Amino acid sequence: MSVVCRMNPVLSALRCARLRGRWNVAAPRFHSGARLQCARMGSTGLLFRQLFESESSTYTYLLADAETKEAVLIDPVLETVDRDFKLINELGLKLKVTANTHCHADHITGSGLLKQKIFGLKSAISKHSGATADILLSDGDTISFGRHSLTVRETPGHTDGCVTYVNEDHSMAFTGDALLIRGCGRTDFQQGCPKKLYKSVHERILTLPGQCLLYPAHDYKGQTVSTVDEERKFNPRLTKTLDEFVEIMKNLNLPKPVKIDIAVPANLVCGLHDI
Repeated sequence: MSVVCRMNPVLSALRCARLRGRWNVAAPRFHSGARLQCARMGSTGLLFRQLFESESSTYTYLLADAETKEAVLIDPVLETVDRDFKLINELGLKLKVTANTHCHADHITGSGLLKQKIFGLKSAISKHSGATADILLSDGDTISFGRHSLTVRETPGHTDGCVTYVNEDHSMAFTGDALLIRGCGRTDFQQGCPKKLYKSVHERILTLPGQCLLYPAHDYKGQTVSTVDEERKFNPRLTKTLDEFVEIMKNLNLPKPVKIDIAVPANLVCGLHDI
């Protein structure tokens, strides 16, 4: 069973209320530029928060062991470091690792600044990203926090250094820019390759259990979460043949990210550029 928070706060609150016997769900919260946020802590003792940065439409994910308080933060954003740092302290968590899904082009990672605020914190990114970090990840590596863990699945195509983080029971996957909700990351810069991306998504993500919850790095339409089954059936790009997918990706004609010339150099040095 899963709880999915959508854009309608009334329906989300009603659903959460009905399931409160199993889930601890945070009351709907809104602030300038933010969307409804979802909190989860099931019988497995996993504390989970989905957080949103409005300028780049980036999701940051906080996962923690409710007993040991050890935590991991996925894809932190520089502009929301203070928010994340405050939440970590409020919940009494011990942040062990900031794990980036890839070298982002649309925002600067908050990993470097968080390392300055939290003693002993380690940064992590794929060894194929070309970026510096305390931990350079390879396929199959595991990031442990308390009784929980995330396993690295290399999912190149958007960039060479893209990874997906999958939790220990395959009920949640954090797909970065490789797979978005009813979409996928672009492939026209930063080593992008549509054939690689198609193979990565079909062989490394859509082979997970059908009810596995998929959490992307971005969303631009107010969506928060999908499932493997949903994307197998309804993703308008990745339900196509490989040749059709390649043609779609070649003809997107998207403008380059506004911050690419600042974000990429900064992210190659763990977001410490000019800090």
